[in-house]
Amino acid sequence: MERFDAIVIGAGHNGLSAAAALGARGKRVCVLERSSQVGGMAADGRLAHLVYNLSESEKRRLGLNLSAINTISLARDVAHVAIRGGAAEFADGRAHPNAAAYAQLHARLVRFAGVLAHLAEAPPPGFEGGLTSLEGLREIARLGKVGLGLKRLGKAEMREFLRVILSNAFDVILDEIPDGPLAGALAADAVRGAWAGPRSPGTVFSLMYRLGQGGEVFRPVGGMTAVAAAYAEAACRAGCDVRTDAPVARVMVENDRAAGVELADGTKIAASAVLSSAGPLQTMLLAGVGHFDVEAARRARTMRAKGSAAKLNLTLSARPAFNGLNEAQHAARLLVAPSAAEVERAFNPAKYGELPKAPVLEMVLDGARLSVIAGHVPTEPQGGWTKAARDRLASIVIDTIEPHAPGLAALVTNVEVLTPADIAEMTGAPGGHWHHAEMGLDQVLTLRPIAGNARYRLAVHGLYLCGASAHPGGDVTGLPGRNSAAQLLADGVL
Repeated sequence: MERFDAIVIGAGHNGLSAAAALGARGKRVCVLERSSQVGGMAADGRLAHLVYNLSESEKRRLGLNLSAINTISLARDVAHVAIRGGAAEFADGRAHPNAAAYAQLHARLVRFAGVLAHLAEAPPPGFEGGLTSLEGLREIARLGKVGLGLKRLGKAEMREFLRVILSNAFDVILDEIPDGPLAGALAADAVRGAWAGPRSPGTVFSLMYRLGQGGEVFRPVGGMTAVAAAYAEAACRAGCDVRTDAPVARVMVENDRAAGVELADGTKIAASAVLSSAGPLQTMLLAGVGHFDVEAARRARTMRAKGSAAKLNLTLSARPAFNGLNEAQHAARLLVAPSAAEVERAFNPAKYGELPKAPVLEMVLDGARLSVIAGHVPTEPQGGWTKAARDRLASIVIDTIEPHAPGLAALVTNVEVLTPADIAEMTGAPGGHWHHAEMGLDQVLTLRPIAGNARYRLAVHGLYLCGASAHPGGDVTGLPGRNSAAQLLADGVL
């Protein structure tokens, strides 16, 4: 039987990040991916198409070439709004009347997000070794940075931080700027992938999470394939063995300790530690739910992870022309989010298992291919994801885009519809959720993914979570993987 120090289940960017971190510490690591390619949601642009929240240190470590791009929030009257970080203007170059108020709001949210960023870069506080232990002192230092960051905001801003952190994005946005495409863009970013509308409590926190690295939107040179390749190369440079077409059938457990894995073809690979990119329930099932207490299994089963975003890849016979945009602006991130109120209304049909009537869309045009993320799609529509339901969703999305790009429908030669069910099947993401678990206030920090498992380890000794369901959550950051590897090493498992 082959033996490694650690096995990582899943070669998504977090799994590869965990493997690279362990490999850099001299550990022998095998990464097992059930599909034929690495990268997970970042594999080839079929799912994720942009990078939002990657730290500068991670960009340098991976050697990624990322290009910051504008966001253009489309308006029915062609008064589109071009947004770059905290700057906003009309797409035709005219000054926007709410540009100053938007810049002030954006800067405030970025400052607030920066205060919380320290908490994302390490396992959540636990003080398990006591306040006088080395790990305890490190946790106190991290919390001290958060406290210092709050203090540096000043009394007025600190009070504002505490006022809005648990609030809803709808009110916070419209307190500062009138409703319209500019407000709609912020509201859409607050709830993309979430089973929530901008009026839902806690959506300011999810918006801050998106703004954690300054709020810029990046398009990787070479597409998301380049991002996946960079993570894979980092793992290989660290000496990791990355294998595709290697589905794991079960985690082997001996005397309540992880002993390795068995593949679907019966091959067994031994290891002292197993890190899983899957969710907590899927990981428990791989190990055998009998190894976990009833309450832990119940919490894993009831973890909120209802996928609400579908991905549509439109193959076109020619590049469409969007009304009111010049040549360069067609390379921007294009949003259909006419107002914060309409983003909220778009969520209503999904609550009843209905397809959206006016979906919120995020689009990226790549030559004659239009990549579209459609928000607030039901996890499981009434009657299921039949061919008719998929075709209906494709028609709704195309009809939503058509007024902004007349003639689009005639250019479409093929549509790939990836529903939350497809995303779950392709990537193992619980519920097909874009972040593997809802980023609600009851499922972040010390409660992510579930109470009792916030520090990556499960009850079976040597079995750890390293995917986006773990702290700090989704987006292409690599942090859940790196943090999990750090916790495993701190625990002395290897």
